[in-house]
Amino acid sequence: MQKLILFSFLLGLFTFSSCSDDDTVTDDTPDYHIHFNSPNTDDKNIGDEITVEIDFEDHNGGTVHHINVRIYDKVTGEDIMNLPTDAHVHETDGLFEFSENLILNVDAQTDWILEAKVWGDTDGLGEVTDSLEFHVQP
Repeated sequence: MQKLILFSFLLGLFTFSSCSDDDTVTDDTPDYHIHFNSPNTDDKNIGDEITVEIDFEDHNGGTVHHINVRIYDKVTGEDIMNLPTDAHVHETDGLFEFSENLILNVDAQTDWILEAKVWGDTDGLGEVTDSLEFHVQP
């Protein structure tokens, strides 16, 4: 009987010592965020030059793999900007800074959507999309 109790005790001790707090599971899913620096939502005028500045960031410090920046007419969906031509930017420092100048050569006043998207090394991984709207007037 003592051997059974000793065996049970040792088995219990082994079971508890084999589980440690060091056995953590890491999640490699990026924690992407989009930060619009420019333009803002204020009205713009036809012919104005605007600078589109957006920071794409992985708050886990991982790689920013793919981005897309698009400006389109809210009503028709027509693009006036859709960049970069190759979405794969592969910035390993956790931050990709997008900057592009654009002259608002449009025919009439309208509302525009600036849409930014970031995702991981495979389609949809950690994908985040954000947008802002601005009005262009004569």
